[in-house]
Amino acid sequence: MFAKIFVIALMLIILGSLGSGFYFLLHDGPGSTRIVKALSWRIGLSVAAFLLLLIAGWAGWIEPNAVQVR
Repeated sequence: MFAKIFVIALMLIILGSLGSGFYFLLHDGPGSTRIVKALSWRIGLSVAAFLLLLIAGWAGWIEPNAVQVR
């Protein structure tokens, strides 16, 4: 249960970073670096989430859903 809550919280943080990058894109001038920083955070958090899911699956903390074929 903790892993699910952590993944959802991480996804919300990633979405917030994407939203802040969009906001900075609309409201900042052409020389601003806040867009690059916000999107760099988003990429870093996305890579960290992917690696965390890989490690959690390997360690047995989470299990994939089994699809039953009839």
